[in-house]
Amino acid sequence: MLDKELRSMIGDVKDGRMDRRSFIKRMAAVGLTAPLANQILALGGVAMAEGASTYKPTKRGGGGALKLLWWQGPTLLNPHFATGTKDQDGSRLFYEPLGCWDPDGNMKLVLATEIPSTQNGLLAADGKSVTWKLKPGVKWHDGKPFSADDVVFTWQYIKDPATAAVTIASYRDLTVEKIDDLTVKITFAKPTPFWADAFVGATGQILPKHLFADFIGSKSREAPTNLAPVGTGPYKFVEFKPGDLIRGVINPDYHMANRPYFDSIEMKGGGDAVSAARAVIQTGEYDFGWNIQVEDDVLLRLEKGGKGKTVYAVGGDTEFIALNFTDPNVEVDGERSSMKTKHPLFSDPVVRKALSLLVDRESVKKAIYGRAGRTTANFLNGPEKFVSKNTSWEFNIEKAAKMLDDAGWKPGADGIREKDGKKLKLLYQTSINGPRQKTQAIVKQACQKAGIDVELKSVVASVFFSSDVANPDTYPKFYADLEMFQIPLSQPDPSQHMRRYLSTSVATKENKWQGTNFPRWVNKEYDEAITAADMEMDPVKRAAYYIKANDLMWQDTVFIPVMHRLKVEAAANNLRPVISGWANETDNLFDWYREE
Repeated sequence: MLDKELRSMIGDVKDGRMDRRSFIKRMAAVGLTAPLANQILALGGVAMAEGASTYKPTKRGGGGALKLLWWQGPTLLNPHFATGTKDQDGSRLFYEPLGCWDPDGNMKLVLATEIPSTQNGLLAADGKSVTWKLKPGVKWHDGKPFSADDVVFTWQYIKDPATAAVTIASYRDLTVEKIDDLTVKITFAKPTPFWADAFVGATGQILPKHLFADFIGSKSREAPTNLAPVGTGPYKFVEFKPGDLIRGVINPDYHMANRPYFDSIEMKGGGDAVSAARAVIQTGEYDFGWNIQVEDDVLLRLEKGGKGKTVYAVGGDTEFIALNFTDPNVEVDGERSSMKTKHPLFSDPVVRKALSLLVDRESVKKAIYGRAGRTTANFLNGPEKFVSKNTSWEFNIEKAAKMLDDAGWKPGADGIREKDGKKLKLLYQTSINGPRQKTQAIVKQACQKAGIDVELKSVVASVFFSSDVANPDTYPKFYADLEMFQIPLSQPDPSQHMRRYLSTSVATKENKWQGTNFPRWVNKEYDEAITAADMEMDPVKRAAYYIKANDLMWQDTVFIPVMHRLKVEAAANNLRPVISGWANETDNLFDWYREE
């Protein structure tokens, strides 16, 4: 769409000649999702509309207990140390951001009073600053007042490298200043088209200054509050057994009218996705089950005459196989998978390309994901405007074998290919989960036919996604050649998701393996594309940068995308959960209720 035409349409909305819905439909026709269309309107001077609420209860409490089943139980309750979404989700029961994302990708206000726009003077037209007005009268669970001081402190806490916060990428290139007790101004180092990143969504949870001030920097891991949160959320902390159980009770002073509906909350960990699905859908022991990554035929059987149902949400989540660009078997200065090493096999791009031909996505979809999966060659699968049309995938064992032959990787006496004394033997790890073990088996079988020996490793999910820096089997340490899982796209914009793989974000011993670039992939062109996208105000040019970044990943075979996954949850028939494909499952918990 031409810039002149776009500006004309924005002007029509501002002047009332075109309504917001018509503008969003026109944007959808050229590939822009509703959230991005709203962002464009905001930067063009049209106030962003807040997402509508479907909440019906007219009083606080009275809903009894809400029983949640998170089969990967949270292991700590500081959202800024959460290497896995389970720890973000557990923290979110108690801590809150300024805003979050509803199922349509519209912003929902939480601790802020209004959505910034150029119209209300809170959003700079050049994209270099945004001002947030905070809700008055909000209290921390210990009775202390919430204020701008807490927002500024949270930024200071996260941006300190010694704190080793996993969320640092969203906060290090900006400054936060207190204007008054209920106003903060964020100033960006450069024009920032997606200004709703810091302090929004699961990675935007705000910490109480009075409890964390003594634990900033190198003392961050010593804070008692890492395991006993004091937040502003709808539920107050009662008990935490890492990996097993979180309990909370209703916050009688909660700042949202008639909320929460439930009198208490329990998040139970342990088990697996199948048992979680059964406990919600079939037996009704729990109200809600998270991340039901279960074979579709199993879910269809459970849904027949059960007490619950599956709930789907479309976002940009991708199940992928990541390749390690460092050597997981060599230790340098006390560190395996060190940036001072190179992978002995994947240093040859032909090996990486051959592997990409050995993933039978159609079989994985048919045998495992069914309704919840879409085949893809892309790492970035949403919002739609950012999805590349330049990539492709194929499953071809013969082609992979020929590529390896031509590159000098010849079968040995044992049938395993080798070159220069190095055998094509790989360790392929993932978390314990039925669909993932079945996917591993499908990939291993194809690899064997191509002369690649694959050893499979399955790690208990609570360990694989643990934030424990002493644990050797976590995915950020990546002590394997290949590993498979997915990282949710937790906002309706790819900036945070794609920024994870900058060269400056590599997971290392020095940063306590809190870096988000776990494949240890370094690419100057990628860094330049992401840096440019972060400050490009033109939506079409910005999308092109992200498409280029995705294509660079595809060309280098950093990831082998297995499936574009829909979010799949299990819910009791009478529960009304609010699930967004652009947010974590507990982000909209304040709007959950039970319809009797």
